[in-house]
Amino acid sequence: MSRKNLPDKKLTYLIHKHQASHLHYDLRLEKNGVLKSFALPKEPPLNPGEKRLAIQVEDHPLSYADFEGIIPEGEYGAGRVEIWDRGYYIILEENEKIKEILILGKKLNGVYTLVKIKDQQNKAKNLWLFFKNKDQSKQKR
Repeated sequence: MSRKNLPDKKLTYLIHKHQASHLHYDLRLEKNGVLKSFALPKEPPLNPGEKRLAIQVEDHPLSYADFEGIIPEGEYGAGRVEIWDRGYYIILEENEKIKEILILGKKLNGVYTLVKIKDQQNKAKNLWLFFKNKDQSKQKR
């Protein structure tokens, strides 16, 4: 698929680096007027073959895309929040079990996938794997 055949809609993408009780990263993807959010316990994958657990958390308002600062002690998510990466993304394929997207960020750039996984112990429904695709041909012009 060439870029000229990709949808025109660029949606907001960003990753917050969040030093709360534990350092983690929050992947945020604009969808239907909100930021769909996924907590990544480790630094986001920069190279194909690196897979990261992504735990879907509550949606955030679009205005949160510009937030950097300190969440005060005693509040949910207390700690420092900074923008680690930002840009846009384009949906290439999406259903209930897979989201394939083209990320156009400063640090992450290319075709990435979120795949829904099932936790066999507690049957959690909010667990995903996030990775950079080995096949990057869908981003070519």
